[in-house]
Amino acid sequence: MNGIDPELRAPLEELREAFPGGLSAIEDVAERRRIDAALTAKMLAPVKAAQTCSTEDLLVPGPVGCPDVPVRVYRPRRFQPASPAVFFIHGGGMYLGDLDYEHVTAVRICEELGVLVVSTGYRKAPEHPHPAQVDDCYAALGWMSANATSLDFDPGRLAIFGGSAGGNLALATALKARDLGGPELSYIVALYPMVDHRNTTRSEGEVTAVGTWDRRDNTEAWGWFLAGQEPDGYAAPLHAEDLTGLPPTFIDVGTADLFLDENLALAQRLLAAGVPTELHVHPGVYHAAEYYAPDAEVARYMWAIRLRALRKGLGVQPVSTSLWST
Repeated sequence: MNGIDPELRAPLEELREAFPGGLSAIEDVAERRRIDAALTAKMLAPVKAAQTCSTEDLLVPGPVGCPDVPVRVYRPRRFQPASPAVFFIHGGGMYLGDLDYEHVTAVRICEELGVLVVSTGYRKAPEHPHPAQVDDCYAALGWMSANATSLDFDPGRLAIFGGSAGGNLALATALKARDLGGPELSYIVALYPMVDHRNTTRSEGEVTAVGTWDRRDNTEAWGWFLAGQEPDGYAAPLHAEDLTGLPPTFIDVGTADLFLDENLALAQRLLAAGVPTELHVHPGVYHAAEYYAPDAEVARYMWAIRLRALRKGLGVQPVSTSLWST
């Protein structure tokens, strides 16, 4: 894969060593999850040691007849009552991850913006294919909205945030809320969202055997997620019949990300549907590079514009903190 930002090359080589041939080369899903969780724990330790926000893990009612959904509530050290809030959904290709998976990001949002964050877990493929994931996220969002008073946030200023598979689920959950008259959302942040099941774009064809999420991984993940079903608009939001009525949406993606072309198409569809849409395309950036090289100049820039957009979308001012710098 050519054209990678020089600061992002070393972490990519480390990923190749951790996952020779990509994630899909490890046939045992349990082993794949174990290795991925170990990498997550390595990144997580310094943040947990330094974070200033408090956290509380809860189980909330899931969809009817289904298990409860795990959530983690993040409260900033100087929490202002009735402030805005963010509903957060982690990524992981619909089959990886838990509440720790993107704890780093949830902490950053909470501390940088000084707002309440509720991060949700969800059932995973292949054991639980679509629609288990979006159903769990929607149930957790409903719980959050219904408990706005006890959680002490303003339900009129509620954003939804997710990356990769979490970006898919953020869009899908927003579509479901629109369709079912559910919680009203003020803003969507979808980072390099996984929104097209077909795996036929130019960018997908160019990203193969690179160490980070590639075409083979993506094809396998979609197969597990759909389990032979024809995707509806909640499974593959790019192909939802109607995108009107969604709140303002922020999308960013790198030029070396396999999701580049589908994200460009998504932004075009949102704009055509009258949805205020902000799109950023970052040269030389591969999938989730900012997590693997957080100190790179481009990673800092990506986070600066994301948080600026989220502040604007929620109408909050930045909060000074010693842990993060953007």
